[in-house]
Amino acid sequence: MQNFWNKIKLIWTDLSLRKRILFVLLALVVFRVLSAIPIPGIDTLELNRFLSNNQFFGILNIFSGGGLSNLSIIMLGVGPYITASIIMQLLTIMVPALKRLYHEEGEAGRKRFSQYSRILTVPLSAIQGFSLLAILESQNILVDLTVFDRLTNLVIVVAGAMLIMWIGELVSEFGIGNGVSIIIFAGIVAQLPSEIGQLLFTFDVSQIPLYLLFIAIGALVTALVVVITEAERPIPVTYAKRVRGMKMYGGGSTYLPLRVNQAGVIPIIFALSILLFPQMIGTFLSRFDGAIISKISAALIGFSQTSLLYAILYFILVFLFTYFYTAVTFDPEALSTNLQKNGAFIPGIRPGLSTSQYISKVLSRITTLGAIFLGFIAVLPLIMRSLTGITAIALGGTALLIVVSVVLDLIKKIDAQVSMREY
Repeated sequence: MQNFWNKIKLIWTDLSLRKRILFVLLALVVFRVLSAIPIPGIDTLELNRFLSNNQFFGILNIFSGGGLSNLSIIMLGVGPYITASIIMQLLTIMVPALKRLYHEEGEAGRKRFSQYSRILTVPLSAIQGFSLLAILESQNILVDLTVFDRLTNLVIVVAGAMLIMWIGELVSEFGIGNGVSIIIFAGIVAQLPSEIGQLLFTFDVSQIPLYLLFIAIGALVTALVVVITEAERPIPVTYAKRVRGMKMYGGGSTYLPLRVNQAGVIPIIFALSILLFPQMIGTFLSRFDGAIISKISAALIGFSQTSLLYAILYFILVFLFTYFYTAVTFDPEALSTNLQKNGAFIPGIRPGLSTSQYISKVLSRITTLGAIFLGFIAVLPLIMRSLTGITAIALGGTALLIVVSVVLDLIKKIDAQVSMREY
């Protein structure tokens, strides 16, 4: 405990560290102020009615950082930027030049790669903004809009998406932690008071065992998220001894830490993007008349998070995308080549192809555990809803995974800053 208070004292007394933390807090205040400024033409009563009965927009609200709940000027949040980053990562498989840029050209190459992601964010923001505004207008949430009003709203939400992306990158550069993750984290945490208040408002004494079950499962899952997020499979690595002149170099031993959850929360975002697409089409089609269109619309909207088919497909997609994203971001062949260039080897494994195959085999095994874990986390809200009847989005598995991951990352980075100053 004494060590903890000493660290707090060091954090506050160190000018550079204090500035970084205060910058993050200031950025979050600006973010929350922006999320409270609505776009023009909203029917508030219709919006509240629509959001209370729509789990689809509840999930989107998580990734918008809470800006969608009142149709703020940053209603798209960091969603377009995340999508652009994912697309760029996928393109590294198909475009060798992008792969070289990201993996082989160092810091300068990664900066150019990030710049391409920012440029791609603009058209993606326009597409997502237009689709979202069209759906909201079809539900009579945006009323009495002229062509100029529609264009104005679209420009506002695209500018808002770029602004929140810029704020996130400023947090990453001048603050502590990943700015985009912190913004999503802040949006989730901001929803907690209202959702807890809702639970208290609908409190029923006869349901106390269900509430206790909810709390127990939540605590267990939080502990599981921490364990899996921190879990690593160390692969021992030995450096060969080399003689240069009259001195001997190398001969040390270390290890390669392969994370069990190598892909983070990205596979869940992938799966959500695919599974929410039919609901978006169904909601858009519901504005048109006609028996056939009405049936198609009802079928697509019926494919919701309450159906068993949705849960099964959700789990399978998260499982598959975990393997896919790990394969995109982690290259065993490049790692094997780097080890060989630096005179390092895995004991008992030949350098080169054999090392690459060994790392791939180990990675495949631990990714299976990580994929099952992410699949369970993804469908956890559905399981909780069926067991307890509680539909709190901000207390669901995906939100919990993001919150715990961001908190752990912040603690590690603050500890690293403190340790650097102590030494």
